[in-house]
Amino acid sequence: MSLNVIFVRHGESVWHGENRYAGATDIDLTDHGRDQAAALADWAAQAGLTAVWSSPMLRCRQTAADSAARAGLPLRLDPRLRELDFGVAEGLTRAEMRERMPEAVASFEADPVASHFPEGEDPAAVVERYVAFLTDLRAEHDAGGQGGGGRGNGGQGGGRILVVAHSTAIRLTLCRLLDLPLSDYRRRFPRLANCALNELVLSDGTPSLLTLNRPVTPGVPA
Repeated sequence: MSLNVIFVRHGESVWHGENRYAGATDIDLTDHGRDQAAALADWAAQAGLTAVWSSPMLRCRQTAADSAARAGLPLRLDPRLRELDFGVAEGLTRAEMRERMPEAVASFEADPVASHFPEGEDPAAVVERYVAFLTDLRAEHDAGGQGGGGRGNGGQGGGRILVVAHSTAIRLTLCRLLDLPLSDYRRRFPRLANCALNELVLSDGTPSLLTLNRPVTPGVPA
């Protein structure tokens, strides 16, 4: 039985305009980010979703709440979906990092996994918790639980699950699922647009990527 998982990066945050690194820091959405979340909710209302999950971080919960409500589903949170902790880079722009720690930035740009920022979380550990979440999600879905059964299909057949999370963690997870080197995540997936759709189908343990950075466009079928 197949399971479709739609990863969505949260709406624009208050650090987005200056491109400040926001990992473990719990920041708010901008007004534009709330508009993006509203557009996502319009899409979710007719997307046939069977569950809505979110990182517990504020910017994700604010993004996911209306989508869950419009889909007639509870919003479920999992701490494993939180973003990578960027350590000493938290809250800084790339220009500020280059000024304060040029060697660390150069190492990060060469290999962002092996040379992640000091005091930050190992990106490989982030992938392990995301993969563990997906494994549990698939098991719950196969058992007919709420992870994959809901209003969209009455708990029958394949599920379609929205997961609102974070850019770096999603890109790392895509690399792992698609058998790409983790260290290539910034090159293979240079950008995830806020509130765009990144849909995977998980079938018999083999993931396939259906869409990447698909915008939620009013009037376009889900």
